[in-house]
Amino acid sequence: MKATVYQGNKTFSIIEKEMESPSAEEVRIKVAYSGVCGTDVHIYHGMMDQRVNIPVTIGHEMSGTVDALGEEVTGFEVGEKVVVRPLDDRGVKPSDKGFNHICEDLKFIGIDSPGSMQQYWNVPAFTLHKLRAETDLKLAALIEPLSVAVHDVRLSELKTGETAVVLGGGPIGLLVALVAKESGANVIVSEVNENRVAKAKELGLHAVNPLKLDLVEYVKEQTEGRRADVVFEVAGVQPALDVMTEIAGIRGRILMVAIHGQKREIDLFKFFWKELKLIGARVYEKEDYEKAIALITESALPFEQMITDVQPLTNIQQVFENIDNNPDGMKVLMDCQS
Repeated sequence: MKATVYQGNKTFSIIEKEMESPSAEEVRIKVAYSGVCGTDVHIYHGMMDQRVNIPVTIGHEMSGTVDALGEEVTGFEVGEKVVVRPLDDRGVKPSDKGFNHICEDLKFIGIDSPGSMQQYWNVPAFTLHKLRAETDLKLAALIEPLSVAVHDVRLSELKTGETAVVLGGGPIGLLVALVAKESGANVIVSEVNENRVAKAKELGLHAVNPLKLDLVEYVKEQTEGRRADVVFEVAGVQPALDVMTEIAGIRGRILMVAIHGQKREIDLFKFFWKELKLIGARVYEKEDYEKAIALITESALPFEQMITDVQPLTNIQQVFENIDNNPDGMKVLMDCQS
């Protein structure tokens, strides 16, 4: 079987390896597609070399079919379509208060252990979610990032008729916007990249470029002065943090979706003045995965337009180089069996 290996120094290699039988309580998956995540790009750039165990196979956004069952595995059959929720929470402790998805000793499969960018992948059976037989496996590779968006919108308690502003129109930002719109909210996407503004509009979203207008005044105009009920900060840059407290209305909720690796300035006075709430959001829970699976199965939203390229597994080096050269793209999938 073929597997990709991150070797460090922005280098991937393709190796031939023996297919391993699944251990007890494991399932071997024939991987169909593996999406390239922003975290994978960070790994490629060496930003996580202190965490990943080089050389390593990465990847966690995937779809596939059950290929073999280890001992003590029940509830699955060979040939069933599945996705993996790549959270290994076997280190959970009482002090984690039952929030296993963010437990202190959480291991992220595909980062802290081998991932999905290979033809066959052995994973703990408890991480699997079943798909219906008719599910499109290309679209199913979006379930992991879509679950992030579902989790964010759920934690925001966004209601029908409310206004949500999404700061950042990358893959996660647009998925958040689609889920927010599906929930009945009025959604505005703010994005500085004109190609991504165009993509948002192609998806049927209301999108603007804050470099071409006053975003605060625009949101006020769109809401009769009420401003946003919910703001999703997905951009991860200081200008987004500066504007998020300005566009949030009285008792607005701000969801911190982006990962900030350093301390940032935030206008705390606005939290006092308008009784704002700041809510952290990280990964997803089982119910978020099931909601994402339902959305993909129903095909009610234009998820296929989020996929901008599909490449064979053997082109992995070129794929990551192309992502660097084309930051406008949305979601690239690796075809793990071609």
